[in-house]
Amino acid sequence: MHPDGPDWTPPPPDPEQPAQVRRILRLFRPYRGRLAVVGLLVAASSLVTVASPFMLREVLDTAIPQGRTGLLSLLALGMIAAAVVSSIFGVLQTLISTTVGQRVMHDLRTAVYARLQRMPLAFFTRTRTGEVQSRIANDIGGMQATVTSTATSLVSNLTSVVATVVAMLALDWRLTAVSLALLPLFVWISRRVGRERKKITSQRQKQMAAMAAIVTESLSVSGILLGRTMGRAESLTKVFADESERLVDLEVRSNMAGRWRMSVIGIVMAAMPAVIYWAAGVALQLGGPAVSLGTLVAFVSLQQGLFRPTVSLLSTGVQVQTSLALFQRIFEYLDLSVDITEPAEPVRLEKVRGDVRFEDVHFSYDAGAEAHAGGAATLGGIDLAVPAGGSLAVVGTTGSGKTTLSYLVPRLYDVTSGHVRLDGVDVRDLDFDTLARTVGVVSQETYLFHASVADNLRFAKPDATDGEIEAAAKAAQIHDHIAGLPDGYDTLVGERGYRFSGGEKQRLAIARTILRDPPVLILDEATSALDTRTEQAVQQAIDALSEGRTTITIAHRLSTVRGADQIVVLDGGRIAERGTHEELLALAGHYAALVRRDAELADQAREREPLPERDPVGVLGQ
Repeated sequence: MHPDGPDWTPPPPDPEQPAQVRRILRLFRPYRGRLAVVGLLVAASSLVTVASPFMLREVLDTAIPQGRTGLLSLLALGMIAAAVVSSIFGVLQTLISTTVGQRVMHDLRTAVYARLQRMPLAFFTRTRTGEVQSRIANDIGGMQATVTSTATSLVSNLTSVVATVVAMLALDWRLTAVSLALLPLFVWISRRVGRERKKITSQRQKQMAAMAAIVTESLSVSGILLGRTMGRAESLTKVFADESERLVDLEVRSNMAGRWRMSVIGIVMAAMPAVIYWAAGVALQLGGPAVSLGTLVAFVSLQQGLFRPTVSLLSTGVQVQTSLALFQRIFEYLDLSVDITEPAEPVRLEKVRGDVRFEDVHFSYDAGAEAHAGGAATLGGIDLAVPAGGSLAVVGTTGSGKTTLSYLVPRLYDVTSGHVRLDGVDVRDLDFDTLARTVGVVSQETYLFHASVADNLRFAKPDATDGEIEAAAKAAQIHDHIAGLPDGYDTLVGERGYRFSGGEKQRLAIARTILRDPPVLILDEATSALDTRTEQAVQQAIDALSEGRTTITIAHRLSTVRGADQIVVLDGGRIAERGTHEELLALAGHYAALVRRDAELADQAREREPLPERDPVGVLGQ
């Protein structure tokens, strides 16, 4: 019966494993010089270590029996010196190998983060934040022992094993054959254990990612608010406890996988000295060649020295195979295809006028779908022209494609077919820096970092002076509020800006965009989540921001689009109507229906909020 039970079956070998190992080894290529130094230190340490048993043999067979005190003292000093030198070499190789390992981990973390920064927006809409965090923190963190010590351990133990075996053969080849008889079996067992642990490790990391996602979602400010107001705190705790319980089972399985088999190896190797003494005694009784006491003790000493690196080497092999699961998860992210990339020779515009054009634009979230396929495309047949300094308002019902249309300009998505041009150049031909300098986005959901107000504003322009920051805040009509805070611009905004109201956060976002000073501005329903009085203050800041810029406004409240040079109504991803405010009202079509809906919503809001406010219907001329 198998030590792990009658139902145990070894996992099939992974055909991609050799390629994966080669890829891991390439991670160490930039540090091959340091690793060469480690190799030299390891080789020197191994030679010094195996010299001690030979000096011990001379002590027992020559110095003591012949009473040669001088030789005895010299040999004793030699053994002490060997121990000191070996220890010094060990410290140096640990320092270098740990440094190399940490640099490799740094390279991996940076590579994964850089790859994620290049991923399209669609990737983050379908991937849980906790999963991304777990790949960077848990998976790369779990590889620390492997990348910091495994390379050194492999070289050190392999060198020690080879040097020790050579020394054992020099002492007595027959005893060496007895000592190494079971080694192939031990290697086979360790490889089996390694493959088993690799499979469990992959499951464990997925479970850790699931737990990280739950923590990220439920323990954020928004998650806590939702959980408490919905009375789901206990339910969320139970969900977390269930996930944690599954992780407990996987951790136990991971630690116990093959434990009995590895213990058998340890027992056999620990018993080998007794076997050697027995074999030497039996050989002598049967008339075989006599082995001197010094040779026998030196051989057993070498064998004990062989025991440690051999077990360590086998354990390292298991650890490497286990870590392959972690590397595989990291490589999955590094191998993600980046759909939105710079061309080989990108166009850089030093001075941008801000002329924006959509030419027969089609877009589908399903990359395999034809843009013009019936029902498959989010946008279809979009032709628009927004001259430099002009304004375009895009309105329509929820799901009509308004936000998607605006996201095509800064290349948060790429068109499926057609062209989006900036100053006559297809945005796909521009370099990313030009796009970032040219297009500013103020969305409905303002994101603020857990940092000071000044740091949040400087995110748009790191070298901005205090005067420039204050000027931007004044233009966004938020300076007086900031100045009235106890810490002023050094005030921490809190997680996701929860220390500020919705209107204040929007004005901070507007100030940040003013500081960026982009020629093209996209306003994605920037006031739709605000009450009417707050909207008035934010709208004044938006008007200041829009002045002199090409502006594309995604409108929810139609009171904000009356003055646009051109208003486009989207319906089902296609342009249903276009014209000025007055022209569209005269058509009495989609836009007029939206105006009537807006008027009804305004009446309902006025009933709930009896304080004086601007009448959106009056603004619209109804």
